Amino acid sequence: MLLDLFSEKERAPAECVITVDGTEIADLYPFLLEVAVEASRAEAATASLTFETRRDELGKWTVQDAEVLVPWARIVISAAFGSRVEEVMRGYIREVNLETPQDAGAAQVKVECQDDSLRLDRAHNRKTWGTADLPSSDSQLLSEILVTYGLATDPENAAGQDRLVGVAQDDTDIKFLKARAEFNGYELIFRDGRVYFGPMRLQADPQDTLLVYAGDATNCLSLSLRADGHQADAVAYDAPAESGDATTPETVYPDLPLLGTSHADSSGAGLEDFVWKLSAEAGADAQRLQTLAQMKANDLDIHRVQGEGELDGTLYGHVLQAGLPVPVDGLGDWMSGIYYVDSVSHSFTSGGYKQRFRLLRNAYGDNLDSVSGIAGALAGVL
Repeated sequence: MLLDLFSEKERAPAECVITVDGTEIADLYPFLLEVAVEASRAEAATASLTFETRRDELGKWTVQDAEVLVPWARIVISAAFGSRVEEVMRGYIREVNLETPQDAGAAQVKVECQDDSLRLDRAHNRKTWGTADLPSSDSQLLSEILVTYGLATDPENAAGQDRLVGVAQDDTDIKFLKARAEFNGYELIFRDGRVYFGPMRLQADPQDTLLVYAGDATNCLSLSLRADGHQADAVAYDAPAESGDATTPETVYPDLPLLGTSHADSSGAGLEDFVWKLSAEAGADAQRLQTLAQMKANDLDIHRVQGEGELDGTLYGHVLQAGLPVPVDGLGDWMSGIYYVDSVSHSFTSGGYKQRFRLLRNAYGDNLDSVSGIAGALAGVL
């Protein structure tokens, strides 16, 4: 059982703060109906802002004629919890849509936004990375591309492949970086002006705890979990020989750290081995096939336990972030523990701030006492 004795929360109503090109759009707040942000570890973060718009006696409209919400304007969406502000998403306005139905009172302006990755999708570039005399690396090409856009690499980034020679780019920068991330089995996440390029951060410092049925401390409004037994325990492939047509069967097992006390695989069920075979990929060498098999095995592994739920943003007091672990307490000894946040849908409306989330896990068992720093902090109090 993890005790939240040390989290400093301000129980003030969560408010949405929006800046466009560095200036808060305070004059437009009265017309703002809803802000919805979709954040995922697998896709670009997007946002949708819905405003009602009115025409005055001079024929000018309150929202669109302010000429603030225009394509390619820089936008930052944050959640304010009292005096503390946490960023939800930053990026650019992608589309502005004006809807004028027959009823003038129902006219709306809808603004679609995307995170900083949108800017990397403007120009098609042809370049070859690395030569025999001067090899490149994933970390080097990532840094060179990002500095062009004023973005920084995340300090937790992984190195990726080194000694790259003749790696061809024939696409936009974002599509090229996505391809490099997929090649390495990495996530590519744009957040807070930095870019994370690396494996799932299952052992990162956990976020604040999701509390279920915890009395006045409850912040999780609903949560449903599913233990999926039909996730293979390993992935097999046929490794080609260095020469000739011969192949050697190989089996790859997940190498992820456990987010619990016991693995949620079927190895202890007393049944035949549960192994899925990787489809052949034309031109792939043994190393590439091994990487693909490892990626698939890890993806199957992290999806053994899946959860969906909703948070009260004010009670939680934080912006839940995709691509980081989070403790879940109040589910009993079997299901409580550390989970990995797959995606979060943020919604600011007149009814408050809600966060719908999707969680993943590869183990059972309450391991909340293992959260970094908690045990030591408790020992100093008790």
